[in-house]
Amino acid sequence: MTKSDLIILGGGSAGVAAAIRAQELGARVTLINEGIIGGTCVNTGCVPSKTLIRAAEAHHRTGNHLFAGIESSSRIMDFGAIIRQKDELVDSLRKAKYSDVLAQYDTIKRVEGQARFLAPDIIMASGQKYNAPKIIVATGARPWLPQIPGLQDVNPLTSTSVLELDRLPESMVILGGRYIGLEYAQMLARLGTQVTLLQRSDYILPTEDEDVLGELTKYLSNESIQIHTGVHVEEVHSDGDGVSVNAIKDGKKYVVTAERILCATGRRPVTNDMGLEDIGIRVGQDGELFVNDTLQTNQPGIYGAGDVVGDPAFVYTAAYEGRLAVDNALGEKPTQRDYTALPWVIFTDPQIAGVGLNEKDAAERGLAVDVAKLELKDVPRALAARDTRGFIKLIKQRGSDTLLGARILAPEGGEQIMEAALAIRHGIGVSELASAFHPYLTQSEGVKLCAQSFERDVKKLSCCSA
Repeated sequence: MTKSDLIILGGGSAGVAAAIRAQELGARVTLINEGIIGGTCVNTGCVPSKTLIRAAEAHHRTGNHLFAGIESSSRIMDFGAIIRQKDELVDSLRKAKYSDVLAQYDTIKRVEGQARFLAPDIIMASGQKYNAPKIIVATGARPWLPQIPGLQDVNPLTSTSVLELDRLPESMVILGGRYIGLEYAQMLARLGTQVTLLQRSDYILPTEDEDVLGELTKYLSNESIQIHTGVHVEEVHSDGDGVSVNAIKDGKKYVVTAERILCATGRRPVTNDMGLEDIGIRVGQDGELFVNDTLQTNQPGIYGAGDVVGDPAFVYTAAYEGRLAVDNALGEKPTQRDYTALPWVIFTDPQIAGVGLNEKDAAERGLAVDVAKLELKDVPRALAARDTRGFIKLIKQRGSDTLLGARILAPEGGEQIMEAALAIRHGIGVSELASAFHPYLTQSEGVKLCAQSFERDVKKLSCCSA
């Protein structure tokens, strides 16, 4: 039996971050991973999807701008070349950021194979037993297909397999109107696929405020994306060279047809066939590993980190949880997770970026708030760039200077949200955002202008006085 100080199950962001942190603390680590190293983000998530989204954006913007005197167009000559370039990027980052990084540490032993618990401190993998007093489960999540009659029979695409297409479908039905479905809908539409999106709830992104959803829906619809909400899908079946989706909306039945169907209906944690229940570890209905705020399971010495423990399912929160799990497993004073100032981005165009509470969250908590909302048409940088889609919204506690949350709908909203995130994290008041120097003709100046609009009408201010 091979012994170490810590066993980590999973070689994605959470697992690798945990391994590096553990060796920094002087621990001997065994990292067991099944499949390709690097996890979802670098292989089938963030990296490949965002580079394809950027490619689609470059193609779209060439022929869709508002600058006078410039006529331009773009044509996709070789879709396969776009995919090959994406694959090259994925391969290079997987090697540089995962394989090569782990190879630098002599105290991290890598094992390839499926892991299974034999006891709370013993793992079996590839015919070998491994023992450690502390174990971190960071096995991630995989795409999930809903139980819709006929769906399995039509070769549905998932958020993973859609990135591997070597030919662009002429048409696509997408099931799911949250961030993955929306990002892929716009990407595919901009590359030339006719897209119809079906969402079960009454709104896309149902947890967000209606003004955000309304504006984004308008922009996506303007790009010929057909968005249907409040839809119940009854059945899917093959229809000659394509698929047919039988659906009900407002009590009326209708049929949507397309060449392919993409299921962007969420992901489920990978915890099956690991022997978790055999050693008494609690697992949720969707397979998520139950952990407390210190990331410990109900079994002392066993921790969880990353997508396997559920939301938030971001690569940067997975890395944070991996490090935190190690600190709590090997340290003396446990520290709790803190997501008070967690920023996030949805990479549509315009992007949606957020941090903290929105208006809906505040209402549910019974908080009285003041809201400042600034349209991008009042931001000089947006005017100069001739792209005034979207707005900036700041939410502060009523009668206080305390910023509670922010939502930004803008072409580069993800680059602007960090100012609000840092303000929430470090207690920087709204008045300080309003008075701080911001370079003129930058998108970040929009945050300053929005903060000022709590007290003043920025339309009555000159550039200098703002």
